[in-house]
Amino acid sequence: MKTTRQTKREAARLFRACVVNGSLDESRVRRAVQQIVTFKPRGYLHTLLLLRRLVQIDVARRTAKVESAFRLSPDIQAEVQKGLAESYGAGLTTSFSEHPALIAGMRIKVGSDVYDGTVEGRLIAIEQSFQE
Repeated sequence: MKTTRQTKREAARLFRACVVNGSLDESRVRRAVQQIVTFKPRGYLHTLLLLRRLVQIDVARRTAKVESAFRLSPDIQAEVQKGLAESYGAGLTTSFSEHPALIAGMRIKVGSDVYDGTVEGRLIAIEQSFQE
């Protein structure tokens, strides 16, 4: 039986083989998964789970979610996208959404990075400081 360390190395090797010019190639991922499912090497299910997790992390790292209390104008959206592209590089997929509960400001999430400039976020921080 493969050890967890071997399985992690195998999943990481497969992931690296699916990256082309710094970005994940969906067709390569599909081919790699198809080959694993066809040949069913020892520990293949765990390898597939780890590979899926690596793909999810990469997709999240290349996806930006921008939330604001009201609809942003196209000029502001373009400016936000430009700033995010400068910080995170080209190929970033950006989605904009409205959440009136934020009161004012903007919250941006890219992968595990969260930038919260909302009134709601500040009120929650103040509330937590009183509880300590």
